[in-house]
Amino acid sequence: MAHRVHNHHQGRLPVAQTTVLNLPPSSQAKDLRPRLTPLDSLLCGAFAGAVAKTVIAPLDRTKIIFQVSSKRFSAKEAFRVIYCTYMKDGFLSLWRGNSATMVRVMPYAAIQFCSHEQYKKLLGGYYGFQGKALPPFPRLLAGSLAGTTAAMLTYPLDMVRARMAVTAKEMYSNIMHVFVRISQEEGVKTLYKGFTPTILGVIPYAGITFFTYETLKKLHSDKTKRSQPYPYERLAFGACGGVIGQSASYPLDVVRRRMQTAGVTGSSYVTILGTMREIVKQEGIRRGLYKGLSMNWVKGPIAVGISFTTFDITHNFLLKLHQMGYSIH
Repeated sequence: MAHRVHNHHQGRLPVAQTTVLNLPPSSQAKDLRPRLTPLDSLLCGAFAGAVAKTVIAPLDRTKIIFQVSSKRFSAKEAFRVIYCTYMKDGFLSLWRGNSATMVRVMPYAAIQFCSHEQYKKLLGGYYGFQGKALPPFPRLLAGSLAGTTAAMLTYPLDMVRARMAVTAKEMYSNIMHVFVRISQEEGVKTLYKGFTPTILGVIPYAGITFFTYETLKKLHSDKTKRSQPYPYERLAFGACGGVIGQSASYPLDVVRRRMQTAGVTGSSYVTILGTMREIVKQEGIRRGLYKGLSMNWVKGPIAVGISFTTFDITHNFLLKLHQMGYSIH
């Protein structure tokens, strides 16, 4: 009898053990399935930034030319600059400085989007919203931190790109030539000229842009009960974020460009307030500090919309590849 009971328990034990052992892998697979690595986010961000900036490069170059000069901006004048550049130097000259833009924008966008994902996770864990949409303030903070992180790590490339956009081919032949010549003639510190207004501008710009985009996606999801918006809806959400974010930070963008290009325009812009005073004194507030804003309202929403949409679509595509068992790295 005792022997039979013992055998009976022995027969049941493996079943209990098998049941217990099978549960963890199942739940673990469920937890890991929707996750992507930071490297995935970096790749998606780099691709999104490259696509967006290449599309609007001629408009971006034209905007910088007006920002750093005392010329009065108008749509007619902007078109004339584009047309004259095309007639004088050819079609591809409209993308002059775009190689420097790509060298800067790909790491910038990669770091910004990747760090945004990481900051969302960190703040989500801190505020108790892990895996869910963040409340308004952490949502704004995640965007600001992401923009600041990216700007700090890639600033010299932005400086080089601005110089290439406003100078003739004879002055700077390539990206390395800009770095070498600025370092030799103006000092290495010049590579960080305009850094403070950049950071002060990035904090509201990135914060508001990401906040607006994420908020509109959340409101859309709540109303339509669809977890993912259609691509054209993403473009619209990104465009709204771009308009609001750029309008809020635009004067600092003008100040940054003036300080960056002072060495080649013959100006002596040293401090943020000094630069602002000089611009207002010579050109006025609206025509000086907001010069080219109307062009930004055209190119900005297009760039932000394309960038955010490309990132989300690429991100979701990689997610599906991971779920199917494929890996790109």
